[in-house]
Amino acid sequence: MFTPSRSLPVLMRSGPLITRLDRYVFRQLFWALIAVTGGLAALIWLTQSLRFVELVVNHGLSFGVFLELTGLLIPSFIAIILPITTFVVLQFIYQRLAGDRELTVMRSVGLSPLALSRPALGVAAFSVAACFALNLWLVPASLSKFREFQWEIRNRMAAFLLQEGVFTQVSDDLTVYVRSREPDGTLRGILVDDGRQKNSHATILAERGRLVEGKNGPRVLLVNGSREELDHQTGRLNMLTFAQNVIDLAQTNRSESGRVRDMSEVSLHDLLHPSPEILPMRQDVPKWRAEAHKRLASPFTAASFAMVALVSVLTGAFRRHGGFIRPLVAILVVVGLLALGLAIGNLAARDNALIPLIWLHATLPGVISAWILYGPRLWRERRPAMPQAA
Repeated sequence: MFTPSRSLPVLMRSGPLITRLDRYVFRQLFWALIAVTGGLAALIWLTQSLRFVELVVNHGLSFGVFLELTGLLIPSFIAIILPITTFVVLQFIYQRLAGDRELTVMRSVGLSPLALSRPALGVAAFSVAACFALNLWLVPASLSKFREFQWEIRNRMAAFLLQEGVFTQVSDDLTVYVRSREPDGTLRGILVDDGRQKNSHATILAERGRLVEGKNGPRVLLVNGSREELDHQTGRLNMLTFAQNVIDLAQTNRSESGRVRDMSEVSLHDLLHPSPEILPMRQDVPKWRAEAHKRLASPFTAASFAMVALVSVLTGAFRRHGGFIRPLVAILVVVGLLALGLAIGNLAARDNALIPLIWLHATLPGVISAWILYGPRLWRERRPAMPQAA
């Protein structure tokens, strides 16, 4: 004998049975999906945001700017993990319902596998719709704003945040040191290590200076200083003294040509029909086309993973003490599909003839799982009855 949970008999006593059961199971699945996805996204954000701590430490940015910058990465994290968390939540909740004998009671009142899986299909549909919204709109917009913000910090804002007695790395090849900074903005004891020109690495010293805004970004006006440069051909140290000199602290080559946009931050239309301004290198067209199809196909992996979980928990004979073989097989299948998806994406980016494999990878596991779960019953219902002997 078994004792089902207290909630299930209450649902069976009044009201439409299937509707109330759908709500009962759907609420558990939905809120578990929100909690697991939010918790896992927060954990990934915490680990990935450590890479940007140097922007706060080296450039003197506030903690609020740090949160705003790294918070723009959260939609991309959710888009990646949502199909996985959909599988995990369905597997766990239905496994718990089976362990509490609630699935057994539902089957005993005549619910078919389709009726039992209806709440899960609703949650899977929600995940697919959310993935479409993320892939086609929210993730490109947030990544575009993130990289624009990051570029502004490294090429424009950081120069105005020079700290006293600190070697500020404005960019990878430009470092500025200021001994002191007066209330009126005058800088004292300035040292600039400029390696932006590979053939003429220069060290600039000045008694004082002032930051000014230039056409391409921040500049520093230096007064009474010298420029020291080593001639690599002769080995001589060339020194030039000056009364006034202006140094552009922004990376000139990037500021003049504009920031190069990555394919992850452009719209679907631009991926399929890139203009020369967006994609100057035509050999990258296959990569962009494959990325467009990945955005369109990847949401369906949430439905496929959900069907794999349903096959695991709704097929096979009931066991009093549960079983671990079918859940383990389901987990291995999903891990294999994730690895296969990465391989197919890389191959399709090299050869666009393999793009149909992206769609097969996203949809075929779900179709096969649906046939395993629903096919035999539908076949029996549609098969004509055998005539009775006279």
